Amino acid sequence: MRNTKPASGRPPRDAERTRAAILEAATEEFARHGLGGARVDRISAAAGANKRMLYYYFGDKEGLFLAVLEAAYARIRNAEQQLSLVDMPPVESIRKLIRFTWNYFLEHPEFISLLNSENLHRASHLRRSRRARRLNSPLIETLGLVLDRGGREGVFRTGVDPLQLYISIAALCYFYLSNIHTLSSIFGRDLATAPARSARLKHMTDVVLGYLRKEAIS
Repeated sequence: MRNTKPASGRPPRDAERTRAAILEAATEEFARHGLGGARVDRISAAAGANKRMLYYYFGDKEGLFLAVLEAAYARIRNAEQQLSLVDMPPVESIRKLIRFTWNYFLEHPEFISLLNSENLHRASHLRRSRRARRLNSPLIETLGLVLDRGGREGVFRTGVDPLQLYISIAALCYFYLSNIHTLSSIFGRDLATAPARSARLKHMTDVVLGYLRKEAIS
């Protein structure tokens, strides 16, 4: 790859602002067009930044895509940390996590689009990211503490894998929203309406809490 750094070898004074603008524009571009369809020229124009600076900060389009993924995971994990799940009763903690995950996916459809794009590439970018793995670890540890407390208090079954539980929660939210148009068409019901979304949240909460409160079925 060619050397695209400024002659001084130093980023400009507004480096953080420029980098943030590029990431924001790239997030929208990748979410809309995927990695293959995204164009560096459009990202640079939307960010109001010279294309040379994009290469300076991120190396190439692949590097920029990884940075966008890492930033997307950082945003959701930072938001999750504000939930203070260990500071409330276990049942309410699970309710809050489900509600948060559902609302976050609703409010940030670009997150779902980015995940869809990365899965088409078999997570080849995220596999190179130590940062992404570090970002996900605290959530699973916190959920494990909630489950352990619920088990000790007798409100949850024991032996639940926090990773499996989180994947189930995310999947219940993700599948509905990522397939909402096809599901609405096939079943002849508008699943995007406010009543339909409320019903879905209640259903998911009942399913997860019902599983946690029941004994294992062999």
